[in-house]
Amino acid sequence: MSTIRPLAIYHEHPDWFRPLFAELDKRGIPYERLDAAAHAFDPSARELPWSLVFNRASPSAYLRGHGQTTFYTLHWLRHLERLGVPVVNGVEAYVNELSKATQLDLLRELGLPFPRSRVINHASQALAAADGLRYPILVKANVGGSGAGIVKYENAEALSSAIAAETVDLGVDGTALVQEAAPLRNGHITRVETLNGKYLYAINVYPTVGSFDLCPADACQTTSGAALVRGACAIDAPKSGMRVERADPPAEIIAQVERISQAAGIDVGGIEYLVDDRDGQHYFYDVNALSNFVADAVNVVGFDPFVQLVDYLEVRAGLIGETV
Repeated sequence: MSTIRPLAIYHEHPDWFRPLFAELDKRGIPYERLDAAAHAFDPSARELPWSLVFNRASPSAYLRGHGQTTFYTLHWLRHLERLGVPVVNGVEAYVNELSKATQLDLLRELGLPFPRSRVINHASQALAAADGLRYPILVKANVGGSGAGIVKYENAEALSSAIAAETVDLGVDGTALVQEAAPLRNGHITRVETLNGKYLYAINVYPTVGSFDLCPADACQTTSGAALVRGACAIDAPKSGMRVERADPPAEIIAQVERISQAAGIDVGGIEYLVDDRDGQHYFYDVNALSNFVADAVNVVGFDPFVQLVDYLEVRAGLIGETV
């Protein structure tokens, strides 16, 4: 007889992955949903019942009252690695996802441009760290997600006042970047999605004024004003005003993005860059190993990326009956 072991989809957000589950259901692929916010494992285990584990646990879980998920996930992924269980977006990808400081180290190693930055572990160091940087500057929590933990300071006086008032928050791991805030050329950033280390699609994201939430699953309209069907995020999510459009980055940038994705061990994820309006240079500033596809992708980029994603999962899982 033949048996097919199911996929395990390890996730915490209740809504982002509905299109993934719909595509799996459509194909009749067996899978099990694992709640990353309430999970346990046995370190003495020698095998597990899944053909593949797809890690979709976002570091932004703490914003939804699930802060226990963030670092626990790293322990579980290391357990899976020890057992030899195939994992999509495993330890290496997750380590890069967890740390903006680590992402900048990776970019430096690859010789790719990123905004001038310093890393601190105490708010008292922020002002000195900003010395020599161009204001405005951002203080960015090392562990972020959906724009959380980012505050913009227009000048040294504003930053000094925040330090004195003890309102500078370094986030869940007590580490933060002090980084130049570049003016965005044409008012947008560009997010390039990759699958299996290769270019999948790109979008320009136009954030609302003062917002750092650039999660494409939360986008609500195209640049022409057409409403998007937000099947990849909460039905009752607020209309953020964030706008998106398809982008076609230069071949040089696509090649750089693929290098980043491969070096970071990212199986499926997005790399974000901006063009600084002061010098026209592009700068990579965020590596998302647990990124989400844009809402209503068919209308934005012309195809459904979840189809290619599930194709990839099938190959990685080796979903072929085993003779028992």
